[in-house]
Amino acid sequence: MKQLLNLAIAIFLLAGNTIAQQPMHPHAPDCNLNSDGLAIEGYDPVAYFTTGKAVDGNKEYSFTLDGATYRFATAQNRELFKAAPARYRPQYGGWCAFAMGSTGEKVEVDPKTFKIIDGKLFLFYNKFFNNTLKSWNKDEPQLKTKADVNWTKQH
Repeated sequence: MKQLLNLAIAIFLLAGNTIAQQPMHPHAPDCNLNSDGLAIEGYDPVAYFTTGKAVDGNKEYSFTLDGATYRFATAQNRELFKAAPARYRPQYGGWCAFAMGSTGEKVEVDPKTFKIIDGKLFLFYNKFFNNTLKSWNKDEPQLKTKADVNWTKQH
C-alpha cells in the first residue's frame, strides 16, 4: 500500500511539474524564479529565520544577486541578506526539496510551506491536497541526502 501511495505521489509531482513549473530567468537558470525574475515569489528570505513565517517582501527593498531578485520586508533584512546571502538563500535553488530528494526534478513550491533545517531554508510544493513537507518529514534524513546528491549532479 505504501509503495502504491509513493508511486501516486511521484506521478502527481511529475505531472504537476510539467504544468506548474515557473519560467526561469535567463541569468539564473538554477533558481526557481517567476516571470519577473523574483525568487521565492517575492517573499523575504531573511524573515523565515527572524520571524519563523513567510513574509511578503516589499519592492522598495529589493536586491538582485546572480540574476535573481529578492524582496525584503525591511531595509535591515536586505542588509542582512547582502552580508551573507548563502545563509538565507533557499536550498536547491528554491525548488521543492521533496521532489529534489524523491526524483531529482525541479518542481515549484508554495513559499508558505517551508522548514528550517540546520540553519538552512527548504521550500516545498503544497497544492491540490499534496503537501510534500508531510512526505519529507516521514523520511527527512534519506530524502535530504538524496536531494543533496541530485542537486550536486545537476550542477
